[in-house]
Amino acid sequence: MLNMLQLWYGTVTTAETDDNFICATLDWWPHDKCDYNQCPWHYSSVINLDLSHPLLAKAIQAFRYLRIRIGGSLQDQVLYDVGNLNSTCHPFRKMKDGLFGFSKGCLHMNRWDELNHLFSRTGAIVTFSLNALHGRHQIRKGVWGGAWDSSNAYDFMNYSVSKGYKIDSWEFGNELSGSGIGASVSAELYGKDVINLKEIIKDLYKKSNFKPSLVAPGGFYNQQWYAKLLQVSGSGIVNVMTHHIYNLGAGVDPNLVNKILDPHHLSKISETFSGIVQTIQQNGPWASAWVGESGGAYNSGGRHVSNTFVNSFWYLDQLGMAAKYHTKVYCRQTLIGGNYGLLNTTTFVPNPDYYSALLWHRLMGKGVLAVGSDASPHLRAYAHCSKGRAGITLLLINLNNQTDFIISVRNSMTMRLHVEKKLIQKENSLTRDLKRSVSWVGNEASNGATREEYHLTPKDGYLRSETMVLNGIPLKLTESGDIPRLDPVHNSVNSPIYISPLSISFVVFPNFDAPSCA
Repeated sequence: MLNMLQLWYGTVTTAETDDNFICATLDWWPHDKCDYNQCPWHYSSVINLDLSHPLLAKAIQAFRYLRIRIGGSLQDQVLYDVGNLNSTCHPFRKMKDGLFGFSKGCLHMNRWDELNHLFSRTGAIVTFSLNALHGRHQIRKGVWGGAWDSSNAYDFMNYSVSKGYKIDSWEFGNELSGSGIGASVSAELYGKDVINLKEIIKDLYKKSNFKPSLVAPGGFYNQQWYAKLLQVSGSGIVNVMTHHIYNLGAGVDPNLVNKILDPHHLSKISETFSGIVQTIQQNGPWASAWVGESGGAYNSGGRHVSNTFVNSFWYLDQLGMAAKYHTKVYCRQTLIGGNYGLLNTTTFVPNPDYYSALLWHRLMGKGVLAVGSDASPHLRAYAHCSKGRAGITLLLINLNNQTDFIISVRNSMTMRLHVEKKLIQKENSLTRDLKRSVSWVGNEASNGATREEYHLTPKDGYLRSETMVLNGIPLKLTESGDIPRLDPVHNSVNSPIYISPLSISFVVFPNFDAPSCA
């Protein structure tokens, strides 16, 4: 069956991301954090990660500037071993009646120095998420009251300023909004606290040319709570509203792969994106929205899912959708740690989503273009101005396991899709299509303009492969342990684009006319 379908994109930007949209997190979980009889964190936390591992620095440096958010469930139990701390500072240990089953933990300043050394030599842009429960007490199950004691945070921030550590933004609290996860704080109290934190930032950075942003609340979006926080804190206090996303459900769910490949399920989260934009517009137009933490599946991610190729369907679709809804930054849980790390937790070797993040970072500029299609809902399409050059970049995600999409470019405004539904033969259809389309490049490409194509598939067609294949070549570290080159294939802009079943493609059109991308 052959259908003629259209894909179109607008030439005016409809939203804009930050220059550095891609972000990844470092969490606090110790090695004995376990879910579903598995303990996937190993030594990957802020406290015990091997910062000298050569792959860690190389993985961050490949982005040139990678945003890193330091935070997570245990952050509201972290004491900073500096200044006039009036309680003992000891490592996290299991504690039956502790928040999330752990005691309070400690960040020693020599460790903070080591972390900042890594950040400064790799070009990381750091968001540090502060303990927002210090000094408070539980007034009833899951609800915390009392005033925030800012003294320890002040001493820690003061130490950071005195050492010249460049913190791009200070975030306040983790998942305390609404009914909270483990603990909650009312929006009224939170609003007063962020006013206090803003004063601390102003005071500590009064002699500095650089003023960090104040980011809050790092929780799950709750319309009334988020609106109240903006109303109580007032104009210009909160610069960034962060929210968290785990829209695939529990990591143990046997249906994770089905959810990832279900366009209807993927689209449901658009209501959250839309809601937070509206809440900010109505209550705090001075603020912008970030996804402060998103791992797909909660409780450490899905084993043999979150660290494999199939997860990139979810991840790249999230990035595309978030950007469309005016999200400035998207922080992936995690850079390393749990099942959902961009890097393997023990070997530090990049998982498939690492390469998805890197390609997005290098190819997708900050200008978001409207893109629509009358194709099947299984073809997800996103368009941005290209990064650092003229033209546009398309991200095409084929969630269908039986349909090839054949896209013919007619002119700068319209692209036509021929969709042929057919059973997949044994021969890898991407390799077949690439052979066919690459063989066309010859004379046409040498005489005219070409486009770049980056086709992503799983190794041996196995969706849960931990190896991503780019244009037929498996992505693996070089012999010297470096991140491999991510080279496109070049085709004439007039030749069709082939998008194989269950594959992802970035396509760069260097000479397409989109005035707002100039």
